Amino acid sequence: MNRLVIVSNRIPDPDERVLPAGGLAIGLTDVLRDEPSSLWFGWSGNQEDRDKEQTVHQNVCGKTVYATLDLSAKHRKGYYQRFCNAIIWPLFHYRLGLMDYHRADWESYVDVNQLFARKLLPLLRQNDTIWIHDYHLFLLGHELRKLNVTAPIGFFLHIPFPPWSLFRALPHGEDILRHLSACDIIGLQTEEDAANMNECFRRFGFPQRAAAFPIGIDPKRFAREAQEATQGDEYARLKVSLQGRPLIIGADRLDYSKGLQERLTGYEKLLTRFPEHRGRVTYLQVTPISRKEVEEYRLLRRQLDEQIGRINGMFAQFDWTPVRYLTQTVPRHILAGFYRLADVGLVTPLRDGMNLVAKEFIAAQDPERPGALVLSTLAGAAPELPEAILINPHDPDDIAEALHLAINMSSSEKKQRWQSLNSAVQASTAGNWSRTFLTELRTAHAKNTEDSAAAGQDYDS
Repeated sequence: MNRLVIVSNRIPDPDERVLPAGGLAIGLTDVLRDEPSSLWFGWSGNQEDRDKEQTVHQNVCGKTVYATLDLSAKHRKGYYQRFCNAIIWPLFHYRLGLMDYHRADWESYVDVNQLFARKLLPLLRQNDTIWIHDYHLFLLGHELRKLNVTAPIGFFLHIPFPPWSLFRALPHGEDILRHLSACDIIGLQTEEDAANMNECFRRFGFPQRAAAFPIGIDPKRFAREAQEATQGDEYARLKVSLQGRPLIIGADRLDYSKGLQERLTGYEKLLTRFPEHRGRVTYLQVTPISRKEVEEYRLLRRQLDEQIGRINGMFAQFDWTPVRYLTQTVPRHILAGFYRLADVGLVTPLRDGMNLVAKEFIAAQDPERPGALVLSTLAGAAPELPEAILINPHDPDDIAEALHLAINMSSSEKKQRWQSLNSAVQASTAGNWSRTFLTELRTAHAKNTEDSAAAGQDYDS
């Protein structure tokens, strides 16, 4: 029996109902429900006090084996905090000025990718299919090939991929693409991202193996969770507290790519330009804190605290607060109910691979009284969801006008837009995404193996 082996930087705790923020954990958790057997391998999130050979810990949950290893403090800092989050992340989100490169961090990145390969190797079985996820593990496919792994290896990048004009600024960018070329196929969220990667492959003379595979959710399951959540205490408390006011909701991990400051400026513009909404609309922003050890994220949190405080101080009334701001994680099943209650979903990333919040908001809606989605054109989901109210996240007036339109939109127009949006979300599911990718992966692996054999080469060379 073929087994799916997923490898990612972090894995969710199988005993926790609250999933980590981010589309990767959500999308893959939905995928594994359909797999007869699977292994999910990654970093535990813990670090060893001493630099020593790490032990793999395994936890069996249903049909899935979760295998984790700890990292040393040195590797956590160099590989994760610095090369991944202070170099790759800003560059791939078009924020070149935030890069902070040191050669030692690259060496740590190489070390961890090699460590993952060594520790994964004994866990592999014949007929496994290996699916590597995200920018933390760009080198892993090549490192596995060096260890004589001949299984199908696919890679999926969940974040955007920059054009050649930006990618060329990445130290060791050529090395990264060379290592990626060991994978049979590489998936990205959008046609634009796939074209950008293939252009970079072409510039360096490597095989062009990138293709677009837009990720989805399990919309039927999420819709059920949203409906069930309406019977919960949290839903009731939120509904009562609104006192009949329309609810705008945003839910994003704390990150400068999410356009949170620009979004708040747009909401402030709404209250300034359209004073009829003062005291009559509530904006709930759920923003779990992430990457506390990275200075840019600590600065962003302070700036958001100050911005929200200023807006509330300027517009608040004795019985109304313009912005409600939560920095703790809200369980996904409770958040589903909040989406269903909301009149407007506000999703305004400055650059995003996909953004599953937009799709979850659509899936959660009550078909009889759906809310309206305000969506950034720079989200990967935008091409799939043209019936949303599309905005430029860098234009606060555009956001304000979109919010005004959404709040005042007729029920019939909301239904018409939602029906089209929901059809798109129902058609592009997590299950369809994984099945399509894995089918293409196995086909590509067979072809690559034949081509290598015809050329008289070992495929792992």
